Amino acid sequence: YLNKEGIAILSASQAKPERYALLQGGYLEEKPEHMTHLNGEFLVPKTHPRIVFRGKMDTLEAELILCQLTAAHLITPVGEILALARRLIRCDVLNEPVIAEKLCGLTEDEQRKRSHFPQDYYSQPHFMPGVEDGMAIARLNRARCLAREAELAAVTAFSDREGNPTRPDILRSLNRMSSMLYLLMIQEKSKK
Repeated sequence: YLNKEGIAILSASQAKPERYALLQGGYLEEKPEHMTHLNGEFLVPKTHPRIVFRGKMDTLEAELILCQLTAAHLITPVGEILALARRLIRCDVLNEPVIAEKLCGLTEDEQRKRSHFPQDYYSQPHFMPGVEDGMAIARLNRARCLAREAELAAVTAFSDREGNPTRPDILRSLNRMSSMLYLLMIQEKSKK
């Protein structure tokens, strides 16, 4: 396929870029360990807000997988949230818009109503999780907290100098993600 498409296969030494572009201008001949790729073009320090955001998303993804391992009935709904998390990273790296879709069968408006008035939809009011609620709720709550941390990192990463959001699509998606995790907690609690 590569030959047919005229794509050359290079050895590692041949494929290495001759120099690395820096976001603020200039170039480096070698990639330092304290820097990483912001996208295919630029190197930034690993402390760059968008890299910090991506790290928070990595942690969230790991916790979502642990949620899936907690209970078989969580595999599908948490899998949708995991897919959204991975899509957000892609949209950041490739500078693509996040297309709003239903999450766990709910529109953004339906999700908002249910998270504000869970007693009307699940016969379960808001609650503070405790040890008596079990592992599934504990894991979902941890994932919800990590989604909030990722959202806070995103606010820093995707704001201009005046504090206006530059990627409201990513911020909205993260808010929906944490709300959906809360709704999954509510659903779990309503079963007990």
